[in-house]
Amino acid sequence: MQRDITVGIIANPASGRDIRRLTAKASVFPTAEKANMIQRLLGPLGRLGVGRVLMMPDMTGIAAGVLRAVQTHHASRLPPWPRVDFLDMKLAGDASDSARAAGLIHQAGAALVVVLGGDGTHRVVADACDELPMATLSTGTNNVFPDLREATVTGLAAALFATGRVAADDALKRNKRLVVSVGARREIALVDACVTRLDHVGARAVWDPATIAELYVSFAEPDAIGLSAIAAAVAPVARDAAYGLRVCCGAGGRPVLAPIAPGVLAELPVTLVEPLLPDVDYPVAALRGSIALDGEREIELGETSQASLRLDLHGPLTLDVPATLAAAARAGGAPGQPGLPFSVAAPSPGGWPHPVDSTTHQGRRQT
Repeated sequence: MQRDITVGIIANPASGRDIRRLTAKASVFPTAEKANMIQRLLGPLGRLGVGRVLMMPDMTGIAAGVLRAVQTHHASRLPPWPRVDFLDMKLAGDASDSARAAGLIHQAGAALVVVLGGDGTHRVVADACDELPMATLSTGTNNVFPDLREATVTGLAAALFATGRVAADDALKRNKRLVVSVGARREIALVDACVTRLDHVGARAVWDPATIAELYVSFAEPDAIGLSAIAAAVAPVARDAAYGLRVCCGAGGRPVLAPIAPGVLAELPVTLVEPLLPDVDYPVAALRGSIALDGEREIELGETSQASLRLDLHGPLTLDVPATLAAAARAGGAPGQPGLPFSVAAPSPGGWPHPVDSTTHQGRRQT
C-alpha cells in the first residue's frame, strides 16, 4: 500500500509574544493569523497531491482553529485539503514541544516541515532534526532566518518539493550555524550568539545595548533587525559566504548605530571586528555573564567552564521558495498533473516568437 506524501507543520504559539512588546514597539502576532496561515498552506498542499499533514498541537487555539477550518472545508465542494493529523504528544508549554514535534514528524517520514515562528523556533527545530528540511515562515519578533512570505506561496513550493516535482538539488539550500560549547553542553544558533554582561537568563530577550560584550554572527544582512544588525552596520556578511563575523563592544570603541528591535535604534561602541572562519573554536573571554542564542538568553556562564563558539557551514536545510518555483516553471510541470503545467518558449532576441492576433484584441475591446 502506497503511503501518503506527508508534510509536517510546527506553529509556535509563543512566537511574537515576548517581552519586547514592552521594551520595544514590537507588535503581537495573533493566534488567529497563525491558524489562517496554516489554512493557506493546506490549499496548495492538497491541490498538488500531499495526502497528509502532521501538525503539532497547542493549548492556545491554533490547532483548534485549524480543526474547525478543516471540518468546514471537508463539508464544502472546494478542492480537497490533505488529511490533518495532530501529533500524539504531551505538551510542556515551552520550546521542548517544538523539538519533540520535529522528532515525531521526522520519524513519520515527512518530506519536510513548515515552521511558523521566529529565529528561536527555527533554531530549536533545526537542532532537533538537522537533516529534516524546513520551509520557513516568519511569525516572531526580530526575524532574520525565516522568510517573511505569503503562506500560499510557501505551501506551493513545499508541495512541489514534497511530491517530487522539484528535486532537492534545486529546491533546498544549506545554511550556516554557530555551535556553542560550554563544558559538556552544546547548543546552536542560526543567526547570532551574543555574550552579555547579564548573569541570569531572566526574560531571555536582549534589549539593553549596554549589556552586550561580544557578538558572533553566521550572516549579517544590511536590512535585518535584531542583534545581527550590529554586525551588518559594520561589515555585512551574506548568507552564502563561507565565513561569519565577530564583533566586540566596550568603552572607547567606534560608535555604531543599529536597529536591534522594532522602533529601537541603539548606539554601541565597537572595539573589534574580525572574520569568523569555519571549523575554528573561538574561546569566549568572559567567564561570567550569559549567552543569547538568536536573540534569547539561554546559557548562564560560570567560572568553572569556558565557553567557545565555532562556525559550521553544514547547518540545516531550508526550502528555497523562489528557486523551487523557478525550477518548476522551467520544467513545465508533470504531464497530466496539476501545478505549473505550462511550458513557454524563451523569447528570441527580437521578442517573443509568436505574433499577436490584433483582430482578437479588437473583438475583445468591442464586447
